[in-house]
Amino acid sequence: MSAQTVAPQARRQRGFNIEKWGWLFMRGSGVLLIVLIFGHLFVNLMVGEGIHAVDFGFVAGKYATPFWQWWDVLMLWLALIHGSNGMRTIVNDYVTHEGARKALVWAIGLAAALLIILGTLVVFTFDPCGGVLEDGALWETCLALGK
Repeated sequence: MSAQTVAPQARRQRGFNIEKWGWLFMRGSGVLLIVLIFGHLFVNLMVGEGIHAVDFGFVAGKYATPFWQWWDVLMLWLALIHGSNGMRTIVNDYVTHEGARKALVWAIGLAAALLIILGTLVVFTFDPCGGVLEDGALWETCLALGK
């Protein structure tokens, strides 16, 4: 009778698997980012007067509507989380010292969180009339808005 070798069964991990969810997030966010970025580029560069129309007034007009505020915030959040998750993966793959790896992963997370908070504040608190002087180009517009 010959001895058969049986390959060991792979153990199934129970609970939350962050690497699996990170992998799935990268695929989903990548597809969504393509739509968001190309939509952003199309509206900013192709519609109307194209690149020549992009100035402070153009951005102020876009950020006057919640649709474009949320579009840009979603693009910002996904891009930062997508990029920081990719950097986390690279650090986990190539940094061998445990302390350095933990410090770098924390630094990446803190930088991403800070940029997400600051970017979100800029988009939602943007006031085109803040600091506009009487001889400024936007003075008439701000008067019409009652600001």
